[in-house]
Amino acid sequence: MDENGFWRLIEDCQPGVPDPDAKHLAGTLTTRLAAGPLYAVIGFAEHLSWALYRLDRREYGRELSGDVFLYTRAAVVAAGPKAYERVLGDPAEFVPYSTGLVWAESLLYVPDRAYEHITGEEWGRSTRYSYESYSNAAGWADS
Repeated sequence: MDENGFWRLIEDCQPGVPDPDAKHLAGTLTTRLAAGPLYAVIGFAEHLSWALYRLDRREYGRELSGDVFLYTRAAVVAAGPKAYERVLGDPAEFVPYSTGLVWAESLLYVPDRAYEHITGEEWGRSTRYSYESYSNAAGWADS
């Protein structure tokens, strides 16, 4: 799965109604990925972690706890590629997501659940980039 495929899948699985905790999106993504090849699940996990890692920067999370910051970044990804690019381009666009009213923790578990469905085993995964809050050292370096 390439980056365009990742974002296309996010867009294709978005519900037509408000989904403030991304549970519908996460369920649909899991179902789609679980029906496909394992490499698609791995590719999705890699692109998800990269997207979250890119948002792991001081200008977005300086006043948020680790969990709140992670779930808020996931909400930005769940909003789709246009919203994601707006936030990357202007940190002020992150503010509406950081209210705590829109979290997308469920998005984080999509690869694990799809992997388990396909293999019958838990995934002790690691991805190239960590999506954990404050793991992007360059994003948190003093400017």
